[in-house]
This record gives sequence, structure tokens and C-alpha cells, in this order.
Amino acid sequence: MILSLAILLMLGFILGKLFSYLKIPNVLGMLLAGIIMGPYILNFLSSDLLNISQEIRSLALIIILLKAGLGLKIKVLKKVGPVSLKLGLLPCVFEGAAVLIMGIWLLNFSLAEAGMLGFILAAVSPAIVIPGILDLKKKGYGEDKNISTILLAGTSLDDVFAITIFTVFLGLGIGGSVNVFYEMGKIPINIILGTIGGFVLGFVISKIYMNKGIILNNLEKLLILLTLAYIYYKFGEYIGIASLLGVMTMGIVILDKCVETAKKTSINLTKVWFFAQIALFTLVGAEVNISIVLESGFFGVAIILIGLIARSLGVWVATLGTNLNYKEKLFCIVAYLPKATVQAAIGAIPLASGVEGGEVILAIAVLAILITAPIGAFGIKLGAPKLLNKVKLMDN
Repeated sequence: MILSLAILLMLGFILGKLFSYLKIPNVLGMLLAGIIMGPYILNFLSSDLLNISQEIRSLALIIILLKAGLGLKIKVLKKVGPVSLKLGLLPCVFEGAAVLIMGIWLLNFSLAEAGMLGFILAAVSPAIVIPGILDLKKKGYGEDKNISTILLAGTSLDDVFAITIFTVFLGLGIGGSVNVFYEMGKIPINIILGTIGGFVLGFVISKIYMNKGIILNNLEKLLILLTLAYIYYKFGEYIGIASLLGVMTMGIVILDKCVETAKKTSINLTKVWFFAQIALFTLVGAEVNISIVLESGFFGVAIILIGLIARSLGVWVATLGTNLNYKEKLFCIVAYLPKATVQAAIGAIPLASGVEGGEVILAIAVLAILITAPIGAFGIKLGAPKLLNKVKLMDN
């Protein structure tokens, strides 16, 4: 397992550097490395590594969410909160509903099958969006209107809504007894509980950091933060709350309570992220089954594109009444296109659960990754200089 992981990381690094040299986002090189090394082409990766792939990807996602939280100030979040909430809800609902309708019409899916497909595709990828947005935030793009903060907060909410609604349709599809109104009513409760848990844990960690009787160096502080964040994430998964949103909240609270420690921790997380991002994107690539992608054909592409149009409309509606101009709204639309993390994580669940259309659902989920991840990565990197104002950042 260690050998295949080492070679996977090295190939991901090499292809990532090559793509960067060619002015192509490096994450695409990492995805390609995973596809090549994965079980559907060279089949080089050990089964043990593939078995724990989801856990490794989860840890990488936690690292980037913590880093995002450590860059978000509470006073700014209060200002952009309503917009982020709309961005977390409307694009997801618009895309999910559009794909649901197309699934019934073009694929002859049942309501449950079409709903599963709709809300698998409706989740934006934090693994693509957050690193790109953090890089732009560091460079000052869009900071005059806090666009990075709006998008970072909205991305986490988007995934919460998509995954929760997906589970409702999954329950309907496998013949379980599901109270739709009850499940939908749980969404805001799960968001609130997840956020509160993250706030409390962030407050506790900040107290440990500031306790003069406990002498900790920066690496020890990082160890405490990563360990507790991962435990909280797994606990949240077990009881069904929005623990990923809570993980980001931990970073926000730590930044508010101990600024200098937060800055140093963020720097250390950046170093860890260098390795984690290669593992994340190569292992996502390893999930891609090219043969299944080809089977989804024209209808799969058409459904994905219609869903993206609906998502774009949802972003536009969510930003109405804000101070964003049309170029900034267009950037938000582009930044909210990519799929990867959630689709790789849950795309195979309907098939594994015995849903009749499960194989087609998986094929379209994988195809969505291949189509939208490059568009999103390119769009964020190349679109920002043309669509956003760049401001000179000052340390507070």
C-alpha cells in the first residue's frame, strides 16, 4: 500500500508540475495521474489503499476547510451571511430540480432515481473551489466586496443541502419508509447543530492555545487541531449533523480568538496541504471508470449541461440585490460549476444499494467530474484577473 501511495503521489506531483508549466491548473494533472494509475486503466494501486481512499480524501478535505476557516473573519461573515446562505441553497435546488426533470424525461427514471441523480450532481466541489478561491483571496482578487468569503461559506452550505436531499431520495429508492417533510426539516437543524459544535470546539481549542500553563509549539498546536477536527467530522457523520461546516467554523473561531496563532497554523496547514491535495485529487481520479463514462453517452452530457445552466441561473438569482456587478456575478457562476469530491464520494452509493438505475447514475456522476472539474479550475484561475477587482491587502 505504501509503495503504490508513494508512486501515486510522485506521479501526481510530476503531472501537476507539467500541467502548471503548460499554464493548465495542476489539479487536472493530479486527476489524470489517478485515472492512469487507478483500477480502470493500469490497476497499479493496491486494494488496501483503495479501501481507505475515502478516509484519506476526507482528511484532505478537512485540511482545506480548516485553512478556509482560518482566513474568514466573523465581522465579514456577518456582512455577507445572507448572500452566502442563498448561494448555498438556490443553485443546488435549481440544478437538482432540473436534473431530476431531465432524468425522468430522457432516462425514464423513477422519481427516486432522478432525485438521486439530481442531488449527486447538484453538489459543488469544495476540493476544486476552496483551494482556487483561497489563492485568489491571498492575491486580493474580489476582496473589495468579500467575494471569496461569500463563495467559501456558500460552498459548504451547498454540499450540506445536496447530500441531505440525496439521502431522502435514496431512502425512497431503496424502499425505505421516509418522511420527506421530516427529512427536509432536519436540514436547518443539522446546519445549526454542526455550526454550534464547531464553534464550541474552536472555542475550547483557542483556550488551550492561549493557556500559559500549557506550552505548545506550532506543530503540536496543528496536531491538536487536525486530530480534533477529524474526530468531530466522523462524530458528525455518525449522528447526522453538518460537521464539515463545523470544521470550517472551528477555524473561524480560532482566528477570532487568537489571531497570531491562527496565522501560523494557516501557514503550517498550507505545507500539509501540498501533500494532501495530491492525495485528494489523485484518489478522486482513481474513482473514474472511463468505460462507464462512455456508456452514459449523449444523454449524460445533455443532462449535465442542462443542470449547469440551471445552477448558473440559481447563482444569478442568489446574487440579485447585492452590490456585485455583472462581471463579479459571472465569476461566481463559473466558480460554482466544478464537481469532484461529493460525486466521487457518493456517486456509487445508489449502485451499491441495489437501485435499478445505479450504474447510469454513477456513469453520469463520473462524467460530471471530467467535464466540470477542468472548467471550474480553469475558470477560477483565468477568470479572476478579468472579472474581479484586485486590491492591495494590508495586515490587520
